[in-house]
Amino acid sequence: MDSLQTIKQRFGIIGNNNQLNLALQKAMRVAPTDISVLVTGESGVGKEAIPKIIHSLSHRKHAKYIAVNCGAIPEGTIDSELFGHEKGSFTGASATRSGYFEVADGGTIFLDEVGELPLTTQVRLLRVLENGEFLKVGSSKVQKTNVRIVAATNLNMEQAIKKGKFREDLYYRLSTVEIHLPPLRNRTDDIHLLFRKFAADFAQKYNMPTIRLEDDAVEMLISNQWKGNIRQLKNLAEQISVIEQNRIISKSVLRTYLPDANQNLPAIISEKKQDGDFANEREILYKILFDMRNDLTDLKKLTQELIKEEARHQPKEKTQLLIDKIYGKAEDQKSGKTLEFINEGDDEPFEQHPSMVSFDDAETIEETVSLQEKEIEMIKQALERNRGKRKLAAKELGISERTLYRKINQYNL
Repeated sequence: MDSLQTIKQRFGIIGNNNQLNLALQKAMRVAPTDISVLVTGESGVGKEAIPKIIHSLSHRKHAKYIAVNCGAIPEGTIDSELFGHEKGSFTGASATRSGYFEVADGGTIFLDEVGELPLTTQVRLLRVLENGEFLKVGSSKVQKTNVRIVAATNLNMEQAIKKGKFREDLYYRLSTVEIHLPPLRNRTDDIHLLFRKFAADFAQKYNMPTIRLEDDAVEMLISNQWKGNIRQLKNLAEQISVIEQNRIISKSVLRTYLPDANQNLPAIISEKKQDGDFANEREILYKILFDMRNDLTDLKKLTQELIKEEARHQPKEKTQLLIDKIYGKAEDQKSGKTLEFINEGDDEPFEQHPSMVSFDDAETIEETVSLQEKEIEMIKQALERNRGKRKLAAKELGISERTLYRKINQYNL
């Protein structure tokens, strides 16, 4: 059997990450068998290399190897692509067609993005995995196939099963052996190695000197999140190789090619957003303030009524406790006045305790100018200062001209 280093050189795999080595070793061990394999990992980590390794080291290496991107085939035609169809089985089926499972008989099929398969196709695939049988679209004749299936996905299959998007029984048939490839951000020691390899390849391809990174640029390269993984790193190396004339790349230059490097910068709010969205937020805030003022007024009235009712129907001790609880206990040593309570049926008012507010005689404090009146006054003053020009007045008030026009009509200004 080929060594791990030989396999890396043969398939252009760069890196010495432990998780990567474990995945490759697992692929080498299962290759001689016919076990179904599921390759998992984020998009762009290089999952397509694993089925090629498995096929090349298996007894099927001289038969066909077909890679199918399940997510790129429309739902209405994927059954025909995989299993074939009979002539006249659907509109446009002008001739009988063999599917991938028939063509790859004796070989290996790589089903990339297998999590995107429709549920009806999943049922057909499960039958192939269980007994090697399938039906062409529009046919009732059962056909046999001897195919090794290697599948790959970047989805969380457990969540897909819970949501009913993937059959649990098919998942367990596919994942007899599961091989996981780590994301590039977990392979920090391999990032610069990969970049140098890509840079050298593109320098040869475009017949130009190879680009090099300064030390601080290397640190930035390694610390980047690499959401697109190896695919993103390769694209970066190609962009810089083609665009930059200076072949020594500094940190400041590299930053312009890395979108993740600027993700913590403060957001810039456009004037359009200030005039539009902020005006709407201000209106909502006004409404909340008006509602709060009305609620406070209602609460004051309710509190007054409750205390009056308690004073009429409760004993002296309980009423005193209620007053002390609401207003705080206070003593008037100078006057020495005591609180005389009204018994039920009495018509005379009781004498007021110094710590208690007389609700009959007390001045009801209202806002002398309501928020609405303040808003009207502000609009009037802004219009006067800007000689009736609504655009300038709206800018001064921090609202849109359309909102100001609506306010003018609303208040008959």
